[in-house]
Amino acid sequence: MGLFSKQNNNGKNGGGKLSSVIRDEKQRASVIVNSIDDAVILIDTSNIIQIFNPAASKITGWDQAEATEIDYRSVVKLVDEKGQPLTEQMHPFFRVFQQKSTIHESTLSLVKKDNTSLSVDVSVSPLLDSTEHVSGAIGVFRNVDEQRKQEKQRADFISTASHEMRTPVAAIEGYLSLAMNDKVSTIDEKARGYLDKALSSTHHLGKLFQDLLTSAKAEDGRLTSNPTIVEVGDFVDKLVEDLRFSAEKKGLSLELHSNHAKQTTSSGSIKNISPLLHAYIDPDRFREVITNLFDNAVKYTESGKITIGVTGDASVVQFYIKDTGPGIPKEDIQHLFQKFYRVDNSATRTIGGTGLGLFICKKIIELYKGKIWVESESGHGSTFYINLPRISPEKAKEMQALADEDNTQIS
Repeated sequence: MGLFSKQNNNGKNGGGKLSSVIRDEKQRASVIVNSIDDAVILIDTSNIIQIFNPAASKITGWDQAEATEIDYRSVVKLVDEKGQPLTEQMHPFFRVFQQKSTIHESTLSLVKKDNTSLSVDVSVSPLLDSTEHVSGAIGVFRNVDEQRKQEKQRADFISTASHEMRTPVAAIEGYLSLAMNDKVSTIDEKARGYLDKALSSTHHLGKLFQDLLTSAKAEDGRLTSNPTIVEVGDFVDKLVEDLRFSAEKKGLSLELHSNHAKQTTSSGSIKNISPLLHAYIDPDRFREVITNLFDNAVKYTESGKITIGVTGDASVVQFYIKDTGPGIPKEDIQHLFQKFYRVDNSATRTIGGTGLGLFICKKIIELYKGKIWVESESGHGSTFYINLPRISPEKAKEMQALADEDNTQIS
């Protein structure tokens, strides 16, 4: 109170100083916003653009004067990676008012005023007032068109090279197998040992090319996926039986933890007596993910057991795989799902690998709006988790009926 009284007593001089401070702050903010290379667009609660810097003008093709004070939906038109316009509900400027938290998007393109488009990285943050209500939103749009084109060129090269190299590798693998066939050729044990090592290396090379091809497709949206309704509990039950041999061959036990239980009725039929955990996924792709995680667990676990579990709640189906291996250093966990990243220790150098498996797993799970992560500590094993959106039994039945109807019409 004393502060304001003093300013009032000073009359115009006090007011003049305060006005100059405010004016200077606005000028500084204006200089910063207008000088940065990224497009900055500020909208109010009525969706009207209030700030539109020169970079925004350059990136959108709209003049500052004509873009300011109009609805952002006329100016900031975004499309997804398939070229489909975002619905109003999916637009970052709309979602930020609902979520009240910053939204990042790295796969969108901006449609300019002349209807051409360019790739952008988008970050939209809410402006919160003293009562934590959203009073506006500020979006930062970065032109990454050239970067995306270069990434696509690299992906195309990797895809083409991997595809072409698979053919001669398959031929080498075939000839090595023939050479080791007693009905085709006669070789001594020393030569057989050399050929066996060559065949193992060829298998590894073939896996590398396959992973490179899959990762390239995952990055540019060409990864094939045919999702359907899957009851994850039953799916994992059957898959575990196929995986069990690999664990036991190394002397590891394999446990399944699941609330997926069945009982035999008086008529001899089998029925489920536990909640059904439905998800909308491609079973082949999901099998690829589980198998990759399981193979990693077996490779890096020298003794103990592998535990596979399935659980869920009203909104999530959770799969996890736990091992008693060496664990993962804390500093490596945040990088684990990056392309070509491998934990650098004696175990990984001895075992080898492409550094692409977990990257591919992450891309596949993201196809189904899921999440994959790991919890681990050096010396205490690792647990990989996958969360998938759960579909209620009623919704699953409805979706399956529609799919069956479509298949009947096609046939």
